[in-house]
Amino acid sequence: MNSKNILLKLLSLMIVFSVLITACGTPATEAPATDAPAITEAPEATEAPEATEAPEDKIFDGVTIDILTFVGPQVAEPLQRRGPDFTELTGATVNIITVPNSELYQKVLTDAVSGTNAYDGYLFAPAWVVDFAPAGLIEDLTPYVDADAALEWDDVAPFFRDFNSYDGKVYSIPLDGDMHMVYYRIDSLEEAGLEPPKTWDDYLAVAKALNGKDLNGDGEGDYGSCISKAPAQQSYWWIWSIAAPYIQSQGSSQGPFFNTADMTPLVNNDAFKRALEVYKETGLYGPPDETNQGVGDSRGLFLQGRCALTMDWGDIGPLAIDPANSKVIDKTGAISNPGSTEVLDWETGKLVACDATTCPHAVDGVNHAPFASFGGWAGAVNAAVTQEEKDAAYAFFSYMAQPAQSNADVVVGATGYNPFRISQFEDTQPWVDAGFSQAAAEQYLNGIKESFDSPNMAADLRIPKSQQYIQVELDRILSLYIAGDLTTDEAAQQLYDSWEAITEAEGRDAQLTFYKGTIGAK
Repeated sequence: MNSKNILLKLLSLMIVFSVLITACGTPATEAPATDAPAITEAPEATEAPEATEAPEDKIFDGVTIDILTFVGPQVAEPLQRRGPDFTELTGATVNIITVPNSELYQKVLTDAVSGTNAYDGYLFAPAWVVDFAPAGLIEDLTPYVDADAALEWDDVAPFFRDFNSYDGKVYSIPLDGDMHMVYYRIDSLEEAGLEPPKTWDDYLAVAKALNGKDLNGDGEGDYGSCISKAPAQQSYWWIWSIAAPYIQSQGSSQGPFFNTADMTPLVNNDAFKRALEVYKETGLYGPPDETNQGVGDSRGLFLQGRCALTMDWGDIGPLAIDPANSKVIDKTGAISNPGSTEVLDWETGKLVACDATTCPHAVDGVNHAPFASFGGWAGAVNAAVTQEEKDAAYAFFSYMAQPAQSNADVVVGATGYNPFRISQFEDTQPWVDAGFSQAAAEQYLNGIKESFDSPNMAADLRIPKSQQYIQVELDRILSLYIAGDLTTDEAAQQLYDSWEAITEAEGRDAQLTFYKGTIGAK
């Protein structure tokens, strides 16, 4: 199909999707329903322009698309729920295939590189785009986005537009926005006369002070902190949320992972070692089996009222207002991640005190580097499938990301989707309609927005083999450290050595070029 026909098909899709927006109306206050209004009641959907050369009512009639993603139940659930609605609109059959998160990268890579091409699209980490786009394995979606007014691309926050692009071109469509933040029990801290933590040292002090207190009124002692630590359960992102403010202080273009002069890892130094110690110490104030707990476990404990503090993505905000599952309604505070009053001297590897030179972006003497962990789930299209399958896969991701669907999904914690549109931070009404109090909505959204607005925000690693650096080597070594099998010095040295090996194998100069390009370093 030539580019003119692609644009015409997208124009037709825009008309069809505008009908759905009108039919759907205001998002419901509960989880988005599966029984959407019958699309056949909207006459405009059957009047696509003749120029589309598509069936009059179903522009993808007879097309089947297979989408590969994480098993969930978060993340995949909205795709599965909205797939039948998309079929009603377009005629395309949507199959959602899921695998464990630890297998997703390799499944995508094997499918694309082997030429199997069993999947038409992938919902995955946008950081992986740099592994697939240069090799031509995923489709350049720029012409699709440029022609797709219904996507409202300008409403997507600039960070997410950039994070889903490579070499100035769009390669994935965000359905989710991810930023780590700290949640705290408003009532518990107030009763103890404590302030929300500004530094990681504060975090430890608050956790220690409240550990063992009865936080939910059931007569049993609860926990000062709940941060999951199980292997292959995202602990590799928790550690970087702690490490970032110790390492990055000069702005987002400095980067927290590698030295931009020679691509040496920024891990075998006093800053990263301190982050390791902080992460491990949080376990002293958590549940006894925290080393075997995943993020779902820590979330559940916080929602049950058993944790004074936790660190997580944006999911807890909407989950905390669910009367069926939450004991912390209107008791949940949300803040940008804590920072540090000391930062890394990159020349010596030592920690030095914050001042106007070492921490130019500090607030009240504290350096913050909010970490955009993972970057949010995003949809990419297999470049090797037929043009019709490409068009249908893109249209499905666009449909999921458009405001009518996205605004309803991000206010429901069970979806795993967090806000990524500018309007989703500016307009609190959908959040109030979903069950937030006005105060809770404002605090939750401000906690995320404060992170995005930071001139020192730290973006997740986005270079070739990022999955191997982070989800394989860092996870392996961190697991040994948390289990007590490595000392702090040993863990830092092993991580340094393993990252150096990956960099050498990939080519140091090439990796440095990628790294500097993704953080905007000179």
